[in-house]
Amino acid sequence: MALTLFAERGYHGTSLKEIAQELGIRTPSLYNHMESKGSLLREIVLQTLHHVVGDFERVLAETSDPADRLRAATAVYAYRHATHRREALVVNQEAIHLEEPDWTVAQQTRRQHEHGFRQLIVDGQTAGVFSVESPKVASFAIREMCVSVARWFRSDGPLSAADVADQYSAFALGIVGAEGAAPRLSTPFTPSVFGGTPLRSV
Repeated sequence: MALTLFAERGYHGTSLKEIAQELGIRTPSLYNHMESKGSLLREIVLQTLHHVVGDFERVLAETSDPADRLRAATAVYAYRHATHRREALVVNQEAIHLEEPDWTVAQQTRRQHEHGFRQLIVDGQTAGVFSVESPKVASFAIREMCVSVARWFRSDGPLSAADVADQYSAFALGIVGAEGAAPRLSTPFTPSVFGGTPLRSV
């Protein structure tokens, strides 16, 4: 319930009283299940970032080809933002309200993902597969493109989460100048990290 309220109203725009009301309990009773409102934010943000890095590491373990690795890393990142929109919105808009040391942990985890993404592009550039001028700028563009999915994707829209993952992975290869990049994945995107079945709802 806190996840939904934080995503819709923001961390500071949500009171413990509102969370309790949505749960149908008295405010003091919340403390039987949590430490504080800040602890709820910490759990949402850190768990979400942990899953993002886990997704990234798992798909990279499946292939050594630079183009396939970038395609898979982009697809799984876009897919998570389509299927876990509330978590993504809270992380990207409300994480700034984390207290220390949680803020530092969150930033370190984000940097880990960012640097890993950039290294994928550097590796492809070194192998002569990518012709991009700046791996740093390309990495930023791809990751921000995926982050934006949480703001516009709707499960009842014309595209499924898997469709978005397909298209965004192709866009990523275009951004880095990959030779012969296919416009779409040859098979539907069904990431093993989500049980191999595209999710259409948040």
